[in-house]
Amino acid sequence: MINSKKKPKILFAAFFCVLACVCFVTSCGNSGKEEESSQSSHDTVALTVWGAEEDQELLGKIIDDFEKAYREEANFDITLAVQGESECKDTLLSGLEKGADVFAFADDQLNALVAAGALDPVEDAKRVQSENLENAVEAASVKNTIYAYPLTADNGYFLYYHKQYFKDKDLATLDKILKVSAQQGKKFTMDWSSAWYVYSFFGNTGMEVKLSSDGITNECDWNNKTGDIKGVDVAKAMLDIGKHPGFSNRTDEAFLAGVKDGSVIAGVSGVWNAVEIEKAWGKNIGACKLPTYTCTGEQIQMASFSGCKLIGVNAYSKSPKWAESLAKWITNEQNQKLRFEMRGQGPSNKKAAASAEVQSSPAIAALLQQSEFAQLQRVGGKLWDPVALFAQNMAAGNSTGEDLQKQLDKMVKGITAR
Repeated sequence: MINSKKKPKILFAAFFCVLACVCFVTSCGNSGKEEESSQSSHDTVALTVWGAEEDQELLGKIIDDFEKAYREEANFDITLAVQGESECKDTLLSGLEKGADVFAFADDQLNALVAAGALDPVEDAKRVQSENLENAVEAASVKNTIYAYPLTADNGYFLYYHKQYFKDKDLATLDKILKVSAQQGKKFTMDWSSAWYVYSFFGNTGMEVKLSSDGITNECDWNNKTGDIKGVDVAKAMLDIGKHPGFSNRTDEAFLAGVKDGSVIAGVSGVWNAVEIEKAWGKNIGACKLPTYTCTGEQIQMASFSGCKLIGVNAYSKSPKWAESLAKWITNEQNQKLRFEMRGQGPSNKKAAASAEVQSSPAIAALLQQSEFAQLQRVGGKLWDPVALFAQNMAAGNSTGEDLQKQLDKMVKGITAR
């Protein structure tokens, strides 16, 4: 006979055991959910990054590393899109609020971007100044205030040549370079559709083009009629070069294509093509400062524009702190070294620029040689089209037949238009 007085105790114990098991199972289940909840509790940071087409592989790797480095702090949704650095300003200013959070651009666009309110001063200006080369900091500044992060200090141009065809003494004058090229049935090339390159003929003549005090329009006297070297003198020199059988007016892309197919043995370009040219020419790749050219019977050293590539942070970004962090990451010492390894581009970071690998680069050495004859590019947007129109006609042998002085006057009027 069962003692009924003990039943409640047995039932209570059984109930307690069941309850404990339920709690244990529930606790185990909740532990996983809490961990999962913790991982998903980070805000999702959506960012858009613009970069040049040829930089997509490099930027993709840099962004992947950034996401891994900060995965404990946020979930990222970063979109990488192609946007040419030279057209970045125009694309961005067509709709700032819809533009990229982080973007690469050429330093000559800085003034316009700042004036439009697209960029705010960088938060850690002292660090940027201390870690980067002086000219790169200057290129990233407006009235001594830094508005962007320096990315490269190599946005200039110089002469590439194939060592098999040229002796060192041949490289001093454009006359000799053209002669050798023609004798070999090959070409020396330069892009006269771009005012950036055409500046090389005017830059050391006493004539100048520069940004006006308003920071938007240009001042220019390339149509000068009274100096030791006049605008017409430069135009005539360009006509002589343009008709030479050793010359070819080609875009940068066409120059590189000629290097690869063997039709081009010398040309004016920059470090961005160094990797591809080395692949084509191997140990025969040579690079040096620009030559002199003949003008009024004199030898005039060809000038160049210099500049830097910069990384900007959109002032209208919805995630400004993370956009700032990504901009710093893209431009840090490690990633500037990586940029040099993958793209051959010269770092603005002092430590990266001082590395043995960078210092031994033929392209970087040539850029340093040319820097003595280079001017930081500070011009307004009205420069490009009028110069391209004029220079293309010179390359075509003055196919319009128009008086040279009239063409120069028309070009300068366009350059200085308000």
